[in-house]
Amino acid sequence: MSEASNPSLLIVDDDVGHAESLQDALEMDNYECQVVHGGAEALEVLREKAFDVVLTDLVMADVSGLDLLRESRSLHPTTPVLMITGHATIETAVDAMRQGADDYIAKPVNLPELRAKLSRAVDRARLLADHEELKLQNEDLRRQLDERFGLEGILGHSPQMQRVFQIISQVAATHATVLILGESGTGKELVARALHRSSPRVKQNFVAVNCAALSEGLIESELFGHKRGAFTGAVTEKQGRIAYADGGTLFLDEVGDMPPATQAKLLRVLESREVVQVGGHEAKKVDIRLVAATNRDLRSMVAEGSFREDLLFRLQVVTIALPPLRDRVGDLPLLLEYFVRTLAAEHGRPVTGISPEARAVLARHDWPGNVRELRNAVENMVLLAQGEALQVGDLPESVVAAGGQVRGTQLDLAGRSLAEMEEALIKANLELMEDNRERTAKVLGIGERTLYRKIKEYGLQ
Repeated sequence: MSEASNPSLLIVDDDVGHAESLQDALEMDNYECQVVHGGAEALEVLREKAFDVVLTDLVMADVSGLDLLRESRSLHPTTPVLMITGHATIETAVDAMRQGADDYIAKPVNLPELRAKLSRAVDRARLLADHEELKLQNEDLRRQLDERFGLEGILGHSPQMQRVFQIISQVAATHATVLILGESGTGKELVARALHRSSPRVKQNFVAVNCAALSEGLIESELFGHKRGAFTGAVTEKQGRIAYADGGTLFLDEVGDMPPATQAKLLRVLESREVVQVGGHEAKKVDIRLVAATNRDLRSMVAEGSFREDLLFRLQVVTIALPPLRDRVGDLPLLLEYFVRTLAAEHGRPVTGISPEARAVLARHDWPGNVRELRNAVENMVLLAQGEALQVGDLPESVVAAGGQVRGTQLDLAGRSLAEMEEALIKANLELMEDNRERTAKVLGIGERTLYRKIKEYGLQ
């Protein structure tokens, strides 16, 4: 719906005189009105054409307003429907609102009240239309970004992430067990899902289990299932997650938190490709592709005796190491663009970008929570933003407080000349602003001509 176009209105009323008087009044308010004198005729029109708003009488001789409402919702889900009702049927009009009508107005119609309700309905319709357009743009953006810089929603043009994409593409079609290493929030489950979606198992189940979230007494029941009466409280038989993943992919998140006894049983499953329920004796064959992930140092745990070395050998057939966000800050502009667009579309917010000043503060933050923390920060900003571009004032307090100082410590600066620091600062901001020299100069607080001279002086062409 164009902001400049006059809103289109379908008036449905079997009282010809009443319908035409509404048409005359509303056309003076620049509504483009089409009048029909019955519900059946309205249905035919709606099957051929969409309107910005439908204004219908509730009680009509052929097709009722409620039936028209249901059909309109089916044909045009985002089109507002307003009901006109007599005092005797107001209760029915309220019921119509429960079924999806946007509002109702009682006869005799109060024109100022009707104008106000129609105006609100048009505003809502335009917001919904803009939201749908943003969603389509978001889907197109994700497709383009995946094609250029990522895989299955995992984004990055840094060398570290390109290596991750290369490994995924090489091993996804195989049955090899994969161990994903990385700090919390780096996207380990995204990588596991990308492996599944790019594999021949894509039509089968992807089953995720967070080992850290399950107690020692519960994890074996969850993984292997149990027989009725296997333990107190086991009143029914339960299928385990491993059996449920048969033919598909089993993702064990935070596998380093798995108890030693469960590690031994998991090892037997990997070796025999059979699973036995807790309290049972019959082994069931399973065909699973195992992907495990952890933010812990499993080799150190092996040395300490808290993780089985033979299980580690089984898990690390292929290892994918995800870098923390602080080590791939060059990916920040790409991630920011993606999160701003997708979250604005998801929440129906009119945010389209982020200011250079806000980008600079975000770039100075160390992001201990990695990409997950960045996404949460951008979502907070999008929800609370006052304008179309996110500003420094929209930043969460936690980010402002932590990102107020330049990345690094005083020890990092010691022993370096001013020229070296200037070169590093210009280079980092050029990378952050994706070589946009106008914005880089603005962030640095210098003129564009000065920036051009410095780029030439330091050989940063």
